[in-house]
Amino acid sequence: MGDSFLQALIQVSDIHTLFLIFAGVLFGIIGGSIPGFTVTMAILVVFPFTFSMDPISGIALMVAVFVGGYSGGIVSGVMLGIPGTPSSITTVYDGYPMAKKGEPGRALGIGMLASFFGTLISILMLICFGPLIAKFSMNFRPWEITALIVFTLTLVAGLSNGALLKGLMAAAIGLFITTVGFDRNSNLRFDFGFDFLSGGFEILPVMIGIFAFSQLMDNVQSLNSNNSQAQGKIDTSLKIPFRKILIDLSRQKINVIRSSIIGGLVGALPGTGGTVANFLSYDQAKKLSRHPEKFGTGIPDGIIASEASNSAVAGGAFIPTLALGIPGDLPMAIMMGVLILHGITPGPLMFEQNPILVGSIYASLLIAAFVMVLCQIFLMRWFAKISNIPQQVLVPSVLMLCAIGSFALNNNLFDVWVLFTFGIIGYLLCKSGVPLTPLILGVVLGNNLETQMFRALELDPSWTTFFTRPFSAFFFALALASVMFSIFQNRKATRTIKPRATTEAQPQIGVTNEK
Repeated sequence: MGDSFLQALIQVSDIHTLFLIFAGVLFGIIGGSIPGFTVTMAILVVFPFTFSMDPISGIALMVAVFVGGYSGGIVSGVMLGIPGTPSSITTVYDGYPMAKKGEPGRALGIGMLASFFGTLISILMLICFGPLIAKFSMNFRPWEITALIVFTLTLVAGLSNGALLKGLMAAAIGLFITTVGFDRNSNLRFDFGFDFLSGGFEILPVMIGIFAFSQLMDNVQSLNSNNSQAQGKIDTSLKIPFRKILIDLSRQKINVIRSSIIGGLVGALPGTGGTVANFLSYDQAKKLSRHPEKFGTGIPDGIIASEASNSAVAGGAFIPTLALGIPGDLPMAIMMGVLILHGITPGPLMFEQNPILVGSIYASLLIAAFVMVLCQIFLMRWFAKISNIPQQVLVPSVLMLCAIGSFALNNNLFDVWVLFTFGIIGYLLCKSGVPLTPLILGVVLGNNLETQMFRALELDPSWTTFFTRPFSAFFFALALASVMFSIFQNRKATRTIKPRATTEAQPQIGVTNEK
């Protein structure tokens, strides 16, 4: 692996690739700095530009956007009190109060270096555990892979904020989308008599439509109700007190390491991502602090916990994506799309068949981490001003880039119509409380699920084999357990709410009787 990493490092250190990493980090930070843009949307915008690139250049660009996006969310959180990305929500709790105290440079500097160390620790976790998991999963046959995909979809659906049924429905819709068109045996399915549906749907326009376009429509709707953004802005002419920041970090070494490990572990769980890591690490930092009452008042502890964890997700999310072929979150699903686009199938064999490409991902993460720090140091003032871009300018610009990217995939106007159609569907589902993450993962994993399931049935027509093979049965048991646990959690939450509602209603009854 050492030789492969050195060869990959040499290839990634090429001037052209280094420029792509710099541009990707820069765009990621800018995207993360703009409220409502999100890391996923930044990656979706860049995705079409990788079509004409070689695999190493394409993945290096995407990795750079990924790293830059997670670190950029702190800018608007500190300067406006509005998280640039969902994974930087808890950064606002202490970053914005510190900025209002007259120390925005200190808050941004702490977050920047915490992000850097979080990324480095997550890269170490990826290098250590990625090959081990891949080696272990080499024993997986079609039965085990089918069960693993089913478990992933149920796990993601179960984490859908208490909406288990809607999460499962979203995953089913995603799987159904992949069945449109010809199957692996050249049988035409679900074309509804329309010739243009015979080729099925490309993953890129569907993903951009479901997530990015629907998010932009939601932003348009909230334009009139978001006039309060202009209130509470911090002066963007800031200075970063590096000496004070280094002292802050030296006092929080345990917090940095603990939060980074939490971020890496959470990132390795399918369907979780930076938001879950964000809240978990902030909660642990507060519980283990000697002064928990100060959290939320503008202390370094909260900023470090938040930023170290959400940046550590970057390395952790690559573990299931590369080792198992299961994307850890939405950005990883798009990364997986880049690899598939270039004819490379993520999974355990990737470490043996494409060791240089795997090494290039390690190298790209490492270089992007250093580029991110340099960009933040020298361009922080400009990033702070970017966070003030109005949604009236942002929304049409991003929408245009999304449409161009979808059209560039096959030079086919049908893909643009797919983008808009699934954008409307995604917007309506979102407004109905249906989570979009299970849907997108269903689209990404649908073809692989069908292929593995039918391959298993071709090898052994008996369905009982899925439950008699140890690992396959284990993953199905985990899938059932995740569903049962979600049902238990939902019922527990319902029982908690009902007594509160009854208690609140009792005084009103008493008042009515007196009258």
